[in-house]
Amino acid sequence: MNGDVNVVGGGLAGLVAATHLAEAGASVTLFERRPTVGGRVRSREVDGFTLDRGFQVLFTSYPAVADELDIDGLDLRRFSPGATICRPGSRAVLSDPLRDPRRAVESALNHEVSFSDKLRTLALRYDLSKREEDDFFTGRDTSIREYLRDWGFADSYIEHFVEPFYGGITLDRSLSTSKHVFEYTFRAMGRGSIAVPREGMAAIAAQLEARARDAGVEIRTGEDVEAIDIGDAGDGDGPMSGRAGGGIRGRFRLGSGGPADGVRIALADGSTADSDAVVVAATPPEARRLTGVDRVPEAGVGTVTQWYTLPEGTAFETGKRILLNAAEESPNIVVPMSEVAPEYAPADRALLAATFLGEAALDRDDEDLREDTRAALSGWYPERGFEGLEVVDTDRIPFAQFAQPPGIHDTLPDPDAPDGPVVLAGEYTEWSAIQGALKSGRRAADAAGEYL
Repeated sequence: MNGDVNVVGGGLAGLVAATHLAEAGASVTLFERRPTVGGRVRSREVDGFTLDRGFQVLFTSYPAVADELDIDGLDLRRFSPGATICRPGSRAVLSDPLRDPRRAVESALNHEVSFSDKLRTLALRYDLSKREEDDFFTGRDTSIREYLRDWGFADSYIEHFVEPFYGGITLDRSLSTSKHVFEYTFRAMGRGSIAVPREGMAAIAAQLEARARDAGVEIRTGEDVEAIDIGDAGDGDGPMSGRAGGGIRGRFRLGSGGPADGVRIALADGSTADSDAVVVAATPPEARRLTGVDRVPEAGVGTVTQWYTLPEGTAFETGKRILLNAAEESPNIVVPMSEVAPEYAPADRALLAATFLGEAALDRDDEDLREDTRAALSGWYPERGFEGLEVVDTDRIPFAQFAQPPGIHDTLPDPDAPDGPVVLAGEYTEWSAIQGALKSGRRAADAAGEYL
């Protein structure tokens, strides 16, 4: 493959697209407006603690994870299967008896979920395990709540377990998200683990960046792309035309002064760069603005993650399971991060994370959020106190995922939706997850290759 490609955006999708194009022989330059690559999958260090950008995990059984990542190189720290359903004065483990037989009896005696619903869970798992990869995200759709009711699950099971557990995955405790997301992720959990890398979720981006550089990709960080001009390559009547440019900042209009054949990008510093094709792997709002493709989803789902520590030498053990709040919505879950990954915290310190859902949580102050978590933990563990719970930092993320109501996946754009030699790479061409981002990068590389 010969030719030049510019990639706009250094998230997971952009890095994967750039790598596959470079490995196929293209000359690839990647532009990322932030100082580092990784997009929403990144980590930072605060007072010796490793904090991811919000609570994030890796599903090890995602096919694109096996295709694009070196799992062994990430040195994963795995959560125990299942979760603990919590309410004041009560903690009840619900595990996977097939993957965690040591907890089979305890799970069978779990009083929060009826025996018939436990059997239905196994039946659902078996049904989904037989499905082919291409059978997901197609066909009739409905909400997660209605899907589970159709399966015959009791409202108590849905409210006590699925609401908080899938509130943590879809950021939607109302369970109005597409049932396709539930089916795919539920199957994935039956096939593998949920985990975090030893060095934080940023290790995923670091690994993809290293692979891209090894393939010959030139990565330019701190470079903001303001506009795309397809020159004479487009027909002047599609989403990339001057009439539908959608908020170009005045550098130049689409179709006015670009290369006669190929595509040009304009950077914030006034410079330009020509290539045979461009891969747009920017955030959904930026992808819409740069390409004019109105099927890129606009609606986002927000979340808040607050990180805590306990007084030095204070242990906090859950059996490496996520704690689900069955009684209240705030916080939705509490996560024992340093129990799962001790490297996330200094020696003799515990690191916990709590997630809060909905727009209202974004406006609450740190102390109010901390008090909700302290009160919840005190109710779940009445034998101990949590007055020493200390906030390490707080992540307020207005756009953590794009909203995925029933039917949304049939409306998402294909990679080749823009006019001319411009393609899209991002989870918004697949579905909102690391699997979607990684797979979209590979598809975008294939689409861009058609122009080279």
